[in-house]
Amino acid sequence: MGTVLEITLHGPNPTDGSALLDRLFTHTARLERILTRFEDESELSRLNQSAGRGPQQVHPDLARLLSESRLQGQLTHGAFDMTIGPLVEVWSEAARKNRRPSPAALERARSRVGFEKLRVDLGRATAELPLRGMSVELGGIAKGFALDQLVTELQGTPVESALLSFGQSSIHALGAPPGQEGWRVLLRDASNGYAGVVTLRDQALSISGSLGQGFEIEGRYYGHVIDPRSGEPLTRRRLAAVTAPSGTRAEALAKGLVVLGEREGIALLEQLPDAEGLLIDASGERWASSGWERSVHFKPMETGASALLSRASERRQEHRALALGVRREELRHLVIEEGESGRPEALGVRAQIDPSPENSSF
Repeated sequence: MGTVLEITLHGPNPTDGSALLDRLFTHTARLERILTRFEDESELSRLNQSAGRGPQQVHPDLARLLSESRLQGQLTHGAFDMTIGPLVEVWSEAARKNRRPSPAALERARSRVGFEKLRVDLGRATAELPLRGMSVELGGIAKGFALDQLVTELQGTPVESALLSFGQSSIHALGAPPGQEGWRVLLRDASNGYAGVVTLRDQALSISGSLGQGFEIEGRYYGHVIDPRSGEPLTRRRLAAVTAPSGTRAEALAKGLVVLGEREGIALLEQLPDAEGLLIDASGERWASSGWERSVHFKPMETGASALLSRASERRQEHRALALGVRREELRHLVIEEGESGRPEALGVRAQIDPSPENSSF
């Protein structure tokens, strides 16, 4: 997936917890085989290859995600659009050639983009891309969907609380650690510092940056996030954080917020009773929905503390990795946290799962 999946569980004994972790990672690997576009035989790749050939039988999980993605595209007025594949391809080619796409190439790609074109039949588990050259890109929503599936897997188990995180950008919190109000998470800002601390309990959080894995063409830097409506990559550095009941919804709304910006994006969130968000630009200016601070008990970082904390965090991570006898770039270990009585209280795992190209579906 090209990212790190971290899971911390409270409640099960080490033996049961280890078996449960194995189940969760196996489930994640199965979803990767369905949703990735970087394997020719994946369900998503086969659907993309069949564009223009009528309805195709797909895995029920893919059908559900496509249906939900279509709804989120409608909700965000097209700012989130999973059919953005043709635009991703045309800009990837432009980056390789170091030359902007021609207006004609952009228009051809845009004519094949549009969430409303996608047809999904959940009852029959079929999906159809009606135009040749259409393709679906699930990188903006698949991690959230996977976390939702893992949360469902945890239901009915001895787990009392849990924190699941993909690369610290897609997070799902269940309950709270013993004696705590919730799971405290550091929230980065748009300039690789820290914006503050959020406390999560029974909610998902998605963080989306505009320029993360960007590229340069003819001396100008473009972000990896493309506005599906204009066909242009974003060039303004900003970061969006959105909380919602599900990871799928949080991810789509975070992508929508970073594309729509402070006026349209915050106005959209104000219309939704189950979602709140924060938008930060490179200067540090912030815009938030009216319920943001209340929903996550947001505590902003004091001036000057962000850079110090960032450096301290890196040193702590280096020490933790060396103490465990592993290289930082290949952390794969089981962690058991003991309480004052010596009884294991939390069982967690951090592992690199099936590394793949940078722009993975996950």
